[in-house]
Order: sequence, then structure tokens, then C-alpha cells
Amino acid sequence: MDQLLVALDVESGRRALDLADTLKDIAGGFKVGSRLFTLEGPALVRALVDRGTRVFLDLKFHDIPNTVAQAVDAAVQTGAWMIDVHASGGSAMMQAAVRAGRDAAERLGRPAPLLVGITVLTSMDETGLRETGVERSLVDQVVTLARMTKDAGLHGVVASPHETSSIRQACGPDFAIVTPGIRGASAGGAKNDQIRTMGPADAIRAGATYIVVGRPITAAPDPHAAAEAMVQELR
Repeated sequence: MDQLLVALDVESGRRALDLADTLKDIAGGFKVGSRLFTLEGPALVRALVDRGTRVFLDLKFHDIPNTVAQAVDAAVQTGAWMIDVHASGGSAMMQAAVRAGRDAAERLGRPAPLLVGITVLTSMDETGLRETGVERSLVDQVVTLARMTKDAGLHGVVASPHETSSIRQACGPDFAIVTPGIRGASAGGAKNDQIRTMGPADAIRAGATYIVVGRPITAAPDPHAAAEAMVQELR
């Protein structure tokens, strides 16, 4: 199921590789975030890529344009299929990321990665957003960042399932929307630290291109069975 990306937010590279081996016949790819990357580094990403899996390298780059460009270049060298940056870093930063991704891929003779912009974290609500100094509504902020991301030349955004329909209306049918915060039904009911959540089938119906699921699969007694149940729900 190409639309299902499993978040390998686990305690070791060995556990991540075991999960990838268990789930590679059913998952469309695997997300490597800051915890696992800090523990294991780029070698773990390369090991996953060498297994023939797609890797979403979720390091949320957010810095001055030159630094982000260098980070994206390094990420492309790992073989990552998808890379994210914070849209709030601004247009110049995102444009630098696009150029770096394209140039690195051309130099290495491989396809350019998908570049997506983080909008508003799924752990935030209206109150949390106002604490950062943003006065517009949460959905308006997400759509504003999505439009800026598209104008900068990125392929899509990361956003909660609650904003996907608004993004789809604003940015069109070909703009990728990566949706974390998948809970409920086959995904398990606990929200953990997520606030803006939705079930997997509802997220796809709302317009998500990819859904990212971690603990409901990786912490299940039988991860493959949990993933299979989710795929059946999506079908």
C-alpha cells in the first residue's frame, strides 16, 4: 500500500530494520525521524534504502538557506526518497532546499527527492499557535504556509488530517499532502501527544496523499497484523 508510511520511531537501528523487514511487503515506505537518526545516523537510512524501501527522512530542517541547502544535499546522499523542511523558514530557505535537492540528485545520477514543507505540528492547537505569536486561525496558517510551499517549488506539505481538504482546495490535486496524526479504528485509539487526529480511511477521503503511522503499528503485539488491518480499512 503506497499510501502507508510507517514511522520507525523506535529505540534502536536493529529494531527499525527488523520492523522494515516485517512490514516491507505492506508499507509504502518508512519514516526515519530525529530520534532514530540521532541514534544511528545516515548509515541506518542507507541500510533501509539498500533493502529496496522508500525512506522519508523526517528531520524538519529549519535554518538559514545555505545551511538547509547543505543539509538537503547530505540527505540526498543517503538515498532518502522524501525530505522535509519547515515552511516557516520562509520562501528563500525553501527555494534553496529545492535547488540543493535537484542539484545533488543530478550530480549523483538519481531521481530528485520529494521535498515537503512542515506546516503546523499536529501536537499544536489554536492556543498553542497563538503562543508563538500567530494570530490567524490554525487552518488559515496551514493554508498560508501550504501556498507558500507550493510557490517555492516544493512537492507538498506535512499537515494534520483536519486541514487536508482546505489544502487540497487551495493547492490543487497534484500537490502532495503527508498526514501524520492517524488514530482511531484500526490505528488504535490513543492520541498520545497528538491533538489533531483522524482515522486512516477518513484521512485519505479528506485528501491525504500519504498517511504516516507509528505507534499504532510499531507498538502493536503483531505489527504486520496491525498494518494489514489498516490497509484493509483503506481499501
